[in-house]
Amino acid sequence: MTTLAEQISVVTGAGSGIGRAVALALARQGATLALIGRRPSLLETVGREVGAQAHAYPADLANEEEICDLAAALKRDFGQVDILVHSAAAVVRPGAAADSPGEDFDQQYRTNVRGPYLLTQALLPTIRARQGQIVFINSSVGLQARGHVGPYAATKHALKAIADSLREEVNRDGVRVLSIYPGRTATPSQEALHALEGRRYRPDRLLQPEDVATMVLSALSLPRTAEVTDIQIRPMVKPD
Repeated sequence: MTTLAEQISVVTGAGSGIGRAVALALARQGATLALIGRRPSLLETVGREVGAQAHAYPADLANEEEICDLAAALKRDFGQVDILVHSAAAVVRPGAAADSPGEDFDQQYRTNVRGPYLLTQALLPTIRARQGQIVFINSSVGLQARGHVGPYAATKHALKAIADSLREEVNRDGVRVLSIYPGRTATPSQEALHALEGRRYRPDRLLQPEDVATMVLSALSLPRTAEVTDIQIRPMVKPD
């Protein structure tokens, strides 16, 4: 297995949920972490759990100017990036195609697609130079859309397309690109989604963030003779 010790690892959405679990898992492997998120207090909490190898960078990835500032800060502080994990909480606005507002679609696209695209673009030169790895935490609806989540599913299909196209462009440079498609996972955003849907929230019946982090770390640690391109993972207990 490939060691991740001291690799510069950028994790978005690192304050909670899957991003936090991935960050903690990388820290246990000895990686140096850049924790990205909108809420400084959550990043500071994770930073205290990790210790000196973690550095917090509050940023709103829906804001292009903040993405540019973030990329400049990472270049200044580290000079390189080995691993980029896109795990910022996606914006979900449930609604039927017949009446879902265009503004909701725009907001979901800006956060779920444009932000990861621009951050990848900004960090790609150093990732290429380091023969690094990029992980897109997608969603099961990025493979199969359902009713009443059309705009959200469209953003996740778009994120898949970005990852697939990027892989074709950078694979020859030694860069690995992974998309992972979790089913419903026990995260704060999933709890909020259950509330919007009027459903009882049963986190014990969902995937756990640590389950997803385990899969991510396994793929990142593969020897360089292999790559994993896509992983689907879903809860063992299915809905009634």
